[in-house]
Amino acid sequence: MPVKQEIHTQRVPVKIWTDEVDERSKEQLTHIASLPFIHHHVAAMPDVHLGIGATIGSVIATHQAIIPAAVGVDIGCGMVAARLSLTANDLDEKALQRVFSQISRDVPVGGAQHQDSHALVEVVRPFEPRLKALTDKHPQLLKVFSKASKWVNQMGTLGGGNHFIEVCLDEADRVWVMLHSGSRGVGNAIATYFIQLARKDMERWMIQLPHRDLAYFSEGSEHFADYVAAVHWAQDYAMANRQAMLDLVLRGLARHLPPFSVEAEAVNCHHNYVAAEHHFGADVWVTRKGAIRAREGDLGIVPGSMGARSYIVRGKGNPESFCSSAHGAGRRMSRTEAEKLFTELDLVQQTQGIVCRKDKGVIDEIPGAYKDIDVVMAHQNDLTEVLHTLKQLVCVKG
Repeated sequence: MPVKQEIHTQRVPVKIWTDEVDERSKEQLTHIASLPFIHHHVAAMPDVHLGIGATIGSVIATHQAIIPAAVGVDIGCGMVAARLSLTANDLDEKALQRVFSQISRDVPVGGAQHQDSHALVEVVRPFEPRLKALTDKHPQLLKVFSKASKWVNQMGTLGGGNHFIEVCLDEADRVWVMLHSGSRGVGNAIATYFIQLARKDMERWMIQLPHRDLAYFSEGSEHFADYVAAVHWAQDYAMANRQAMLDLVLRGLARHLPPFSVEAEAVNCHHNYVAAEHHFGADVWVTRKGAIRAREGDLGIVPGSMGARSYIVRGKGNPESFCSSAHGAGRRMSRTEAEKLFTELDLVQQTQGIVCRKDKGVIDEIPGAYKDIDVVMAHQNDLTEVLHTLKQLVCVKG
């Protein structure tokens, strides 16, 4: 299905892959399209919804400039998934309950982090020189880290919000492990610091913006190179964090399930990040805020809510989307709205057959708060092809 809507602005158009987009999101997309350095057009994926700084589900190509708040505070947030040699025949309800408990013990969630005795020191050691170079140049960053060891102890932790770890079955009843997380507190601290620097730059140069969250760094400006170095560090940390958690989960599964191997190479992809790419005849910076890269042949993960299907996909390399795809179902209501509208009974009913938390603490993540993932996938059949369809058995929420 091709582009469903197109918004024409004074500068570049906005191309949208869905009919389901609210007026506030359209306004936010129009503001982004009005910036002088936007390249060719702005692309909005079928899971598009209102965000901070930029619309979630948007792909923004820029000439010689980056908007830190569009990249966001969860730098490098994304997904990893791996298929195991196990099948549905190797699982039973008691085993799944034990797996849920084991993952909950092994992987800190929410604001929790590893104790010093369990910190993944060997995993984080390669990250130390680049971070030291950054903090030597920007010592103020040390003040926004709550303590010096926090970024070390958070390697291999899930975080909160919509982050999750799942055990799933695919269409052939093969077992998969899938999880969603990013660069944790250190990525947030880096993002917050550089967003403030960008705002100060706008004030100093008296640059008028449609919204203060669209403050940017231009190539050659004082902080541009440092931000690029910092954001790539955080993106690398996020990818390593997902792999570290995957290793912890696999070790936990091995304690309660028959012997197994990882049969398919893990798919590890960002959906909140910036990268240098070439599109429509120009070298540009591409910010995907809630979108995955989907060049021809690229493997990606598009998860539904914790009561719906998820998809392993292969990109089709559609240039109109800047070779991108939706990153998930996308919210159709805010967390506050979900908590007001739904009850714990609703949560129990909407997560039948899934071993997961069913208390009021996760009502904001209830499936009903999200868009229909199958509609999202139908709207982007020109962007990706589906390789595997996954259904959750176990879901550990952040």
